[in-house]
Amino acid sequence: MALPAWLTSRKRSATARSVLAGEAAAEAARKQEQEAAARAAEREGHEAAEEAEFPVVGDVRGAAFFDLDNTVMQGAALFHFGRGLYKRKFFRKRELTRFAWQQAYFRLAGSENADHMQDARESALSIVKGHRVHELMAIGEEIYDEYMAGRIWPGTRALAQAHLDAGQKVWLVTAAPVETATIIARRLGLTGALGTVAESVGGIYTGRLVGEPLHGPAKAEAVRALAAAEGLALERCAAYSDSANDIPMLSLVGHPYAINPDSRLRAHAREMGWRLRDYRTGRKAAKVGIPAAAGVGALAGGAAAAVAVQRRRR
Repeated sequence: MALPAWLTSRKRSATARSVLAGEAAAEAARKQEQEAAARAAEREGHEAAEEAEFPVVGDVRGAAFFDLDNTVMQGAALFHFGRGLYKRKFFRKRELTRFAWQQAYFRLAGSENADHMQDARESALSIVKGHRVHELMAIGEEIYDEYMAGRIWPGTRALAQAHLDAGQKVWLVTAAPVETATIIARRLGLTGALGTVAESVGGIYTGRLVGEPLHGPAKAEAVRALAAAEGLALERCAAYSDSANDIPMLSLVGHPYAINPDSRLRAHAREMGWRLRDYRTGRKAAKVGIPAAAGVGALAGGAAAAVAVQRRRR
């Protein structure tokens, strides 16, 4: 896919494929935002134009970036998507067993395994090859309702809403397919999503990726590229993740948060003085000093306070 002039590669610590994956994800996210804005303007007509004259409250040069799997949603979006495709007879029971085993490992370990995630991605690419993009998007809407909607962490959702209420844009940043991530972001009322971009020609998936999966350093590259395009100041931005694999993305912003952290990220966050939140069990919450009985309202209030602190530090 052709990339616009503002996506220029430069020497970075990430690999060339990470840069390509990040830039492709950023371009896809920008396209989503532009299309959503066009649809909103068409629906609202003159009323939308009148409202646009009013200034946005909050720091418009700040934004929030949320990892998806085990940060916003319990489990991995790719595995839930695979379950939905199996239900629709896209593949056989043997492949579903592999998806289920990987999901069980993910839930028990609470962290990503590179080999498992790579295997899942390759399986997904082979399954969607030859299918039309719009067909998978329509199915993805149904799968969200069936397998994902009930697995959103209320605490993390409240954090995202606090940024939106402050007038900031909020993006998901995930190794999941950008189409799946876009559906989830829209359903949650977020700005958009940065995700792995699968190649398509004439609206049909080829079974190949653009660059590499949006994972690890590639996520940081995507955030960096989108921030440049949007005119964001990264030191004013926040990022949230559960995985040590996302330390490059978390280190890129001025306000990093460890959400439901794995052991490596928890240790790193404590060493760096990053904020911690755990929305899993009372036992795990106690380990990081978060009141297990805290309600969603209190969490939202705390998130709003965090945004206010960011404003005062500008």
